[in-house]
Parts: sequence; C-alpha cells; structure tokens
Amino acid sequence: MGWTRVTPLGGLGEVGKNMTLVESDAGIVVIDAGLAFPRDEHLGVDLILPDFGPLKDRRDEVRAVILTHGHEDHVGALPYFLREIGAPEIWATKLTLGLVKSKLDEHGLSRASEMIEADPEKGPVDIGGFKVQFVRMAHSIPDAVAVVLDTPGGRIVHTGDYKIDHTPVDGFRTDVGRLAEIGNEGVDLLLGDSTNAERPGVTLSERTVGEAFRQLIPPLEGRVLVASFASNVHRVQQAIDVGLDAGRQVALVGRSLRKNVNIARNLGYIDVPEDILVKPTNLTELPRSEQLIMCTGSQGEPMSALTRIAYGDHQNVEVEAGDTVIISAKPVPGNELRVHDTINRLTQAGATVLHQEIANVHVSGHGCAEELRTILALLRPRNVMPVHGEFRMLAAHARLARDAGVPAENIFIADNGSVVELRDGKVRVVDELDIGSTFVDGLGVGDVRDVALRDRRHLSEDGVLIIVVTVGGQNGRQAAAAPELIARGFADPDNGALFEEAREEVERTVADLFAQNISELKLVQEHVHDAVGQLLYERTGRRPMILPVVVEV
Repeated sequence: MGWTRVTPLGGLGEVGKNMTLVESDAGIVVIDAGLAFPRDEHLGVDLILPDFGPLKDRRDEVRAVILTHGHEDHVGALPYFLREIGAPEIWATKLTLGLVKSKLDEHGLSRASEMIEADPEKGPVDIGGFKVQFVRMAHSIPDAVAVVLDTPGGRIVHTGDYKIDHTPVDGFRTDVGRLAEIGNEGVDLLLGDSTNAERPGVTLSERTVGEAFRQLIPPLEGRVLVASFASNVHRVQQAIDVGLDAGRQVALVGRSLRKNVNIARNLGYIDVPEDILVKPTNLTELPRSEQLIMCTGSQGEPMSALTRIAYGDHQNVEVEAGDTVIISAKPVPGNELRVHDTINRLTQAGATVLHQEIANVHVSGHGCAEELRTILALLRPRNVMPVHGEFRMLAAHARLARDAGVPAENIFIADNGSVVELRDGKVRVVDELDIGSTFVDGLGVGDVRDVALRDRRHLSEDGVLIIVVTVGGQNGRQAAAAPELIARGFADPDNGALFEEAREEVERTVADLFAQNISELKLVQEHVHDAVGQLLYERTGRRPMILPVVVEV
C-alpha cells in the first residue's frame, strides 16, 4: 500500500472554519472550506478564514473540494479559496450545491468551477484519485453527508456534522445500515465530529422543536417572531406549519433567510404556500395576532434583523407589549453576550422572549456522547482523530474512542497544521505546519495582521491623541502656530489643564530640538511622541495612542 496524509487547516481546537486536506501521490482533495465569525478581541474583523498558505505553492495539485453540508462553518470560505487557490471541481449534495452556487454568484464566481452533485444513493465515484462514497447523515440542515475515501494509505471516514435523529422532519435518517457495512469492510482512520462529545445521552429529535412550537404559538395573541439560523430550513418549515394552522401569515425578514428559503423551495426541500407569505412592508395591514415573522439574528449579529428590531432600528418591524420572540438557536461560543444584550433589549420593549434556557425551542444538530459511541461501534475504526471542536471536545471524543476499544496509541488529538500520515493502515504525525488564520476586513482579505488588532485594542482601551505641530521659517526651524491637540476616546481629567500642559510640553520640546539644529521631521515627531506620552502617563496612568503630525508651511 502507499501513503495518504491528512492535514486539518481549521476546525481543531475551535468551533468554525472547518477545512481538511487529504493528500496522496495523485494530488490533494479538500474536505470543506468553512469560515468562523470574529470574537470581541478581533476588532474590526468581519470574517475569519483558514490559512490557505500551505496550498498557495501547490495550486496545481488541488483536484477537488468536497463539501459535507451547507453551513457557513463548512462552505463560507469557498469564494475566498477559489480566488486564492484556483477553481477545482466542487462536489456536494443537491441543496448544498444550491446554497453554494448562490454564494458564488454574489462573489462573481458562478462559473469558476465545475459543480458536481454528490448522490448518497449511488456507489463510489472517482474524485482526485480517490474512490469516494457519500453516506447520508441527519443534521440541522438537509442533505448532510459523511465522506468515505478509499486512499492508497487506507480507508478514511470523515463524518461531517451529524446526529442520529430517528424522526427527522424530512424522513432522511442517518444511514446507520450503510455505516455498519462500511465498518464491516474496515475503517483505518475516523475523522469524527466532536462538538457535543462532552454531553451525555442523545440529542433530541428536530421534531421536538416543532412540538414545542405547536404548544407555544397558537395561544399567543400578539406578534410572534421566530429567530433561527437561515440555513435551518426544517426549523423554518415547522414554524411556518404551526403559524399556518394558527391562522397567521408569514413574513420572512432578513436577506439570508429569504435567499435560503427561496433556494430550498425551488429545490423541493421546503413547502411554503405562496398565499400565506406577506412582505414585511405590508405587516401594518394585518392584525398583530395574525402575524408570524421568521427572522435572522439568533446570534446577536450587529446588523441582523432581530438585533435591529431589538434596538428599534428596523424599518418594518418593531416589538411591543404582548408580542413574543422565540430565539430558536443556541449562542455559538463567543456570542453569548451579544445574544443576552438582544434579549434584554427585546424585554425592555415589552416583548416576552423564549429561548432554549427556559423553553424547548432548540435542539442541537450534533450528536451527544451516546451517538458518538454508536458511530464508533458501527465503524470500528483502527485509528481515530477527533475533529470539529474545541480542545476539551476533542479530548472527550478521544475518551469515548478509548472506551470503545480503540488503543490509546491509535487516537490522535491533533492541531490545525498537524500532518497525519496513514500508511498500511497505521497512523502517525509526521510534521507540524506553522499556520494561523486569515482575516477578512471590509474588502481586504489577509491584510489585517496581529499588529493591526493590537492597535485597535489599544485605541479601544486608551483612545488616541493627535498632535499637529506647524513649523515654518526659511530653514523650517521655527514654530509657525501653537500646537493643536485633537483627542478621541481620551478625556482631559483636569478640564483642559492637562491638555494645556501638553501643549506647553510640545512647544518646549520643539524649541529645544530647533535650538540643537534638529529639524528632521521624523525626529521631531518621535521626540514629541515620547515627551507627551510620558506626561500623560504620569498624570493619568493611561497610554493613549499618540500620533504627532508635523506640517511645514
């Protein structure tokens, strides 16, 4: 047998930006290309992408991208990947392809790659030199699959995201029979979803959320708003069904929600009668008791529909006493404070807010410990590498694998950048790549570095002071005007006395430099910076960012 190398570029030690390279002599196949959303410390950053660096000099070796499902943490980085690395063929199931095509259209990349539909009902196909099978998995978005790769080094199973839902809304269960067959044939390396590995028991069926909606919504009298992930079309379907039975008309608020519902309707994944849909601009024509508003913003995103509604900033929707808001999602780690702020604002406006802590309005799309044990028992892998989760989740998955009989030396808790080699059915870590993350800031990709984030953090904590020094004269060694101080985010605690003292310090420093025949602008700026910085720190204990500007007239 030959060799195969597996290198995760994201998704290990974190939740988000899932991306894994599978490599052999034939080339490289990429499984998923996801993004992550910034945390509070990522000031001014819009999105976080995997580090594509290891592929930039190997573009010609990338044969294909395989997508396990349509969530942003698995497909969101694809447009940026195609721009950076090129346009290999893309394999995905029907709904995932529909969502991805729409995303690529927005980026002007709709014709960049050949799009090929992956069918879990069909046998193996050749992708990038590997024999690949797709196995249907239940998740919080339809058309999720596991990927089985027969490679020169052995058989690899990547579960994607999954749960074992025995009563899924669309009837498509995790195909445990096919997984058992694959286990009987032999699995050399399992890459398994670890998100809920710490949680005991099993994840409740998606249908339990529909049952909760059916109990909660019909008795309500005011407006009902349901916030959910735009991609969770099963959740949207169940809410709309309950709203229809309760005599409510439905408004879809939020661009991504409208887009995803249209795609799912066109592909037959959701059934929404046209006559129950109402435009958000026409809501005022309906009694509030006849309205069901589906909206985005379950994560407290600053510009999302629910956040704008909570802050009274939405042009078509507001809440008042008697209205009910159902947040049908769990905060992604790092988003908790923003979600709590949204809940508080909605409550201040008079609405009743129901969320997973007080009502059964959300279930996870990821399997808990017993479901992970089931997958381990079905596949009986020789080696296990937990993926998709923070380190504590990976470690919990590793413990489950040991309990299932996998020898400790055959369980690998890897990092992003770990190069894991599979050869003759045996696994070992052969290299560690030095990789990080790529920041998307406005229209720039990868141009935000640690120093920029440090400066933004500095500005947020201590503010900025701009000092304008105007010099003139025949030799440029004479102050032409009094120094001007412009402060942002930094206040004078002495009602102007400190700033006046700072002006005098600037004048004194500049005069001393000119007396020593020092007029080079950079040196003047540096001395002014140090003198004022020292003065402010002595008086206030703070270090605002000081930007001296020397203007010649």
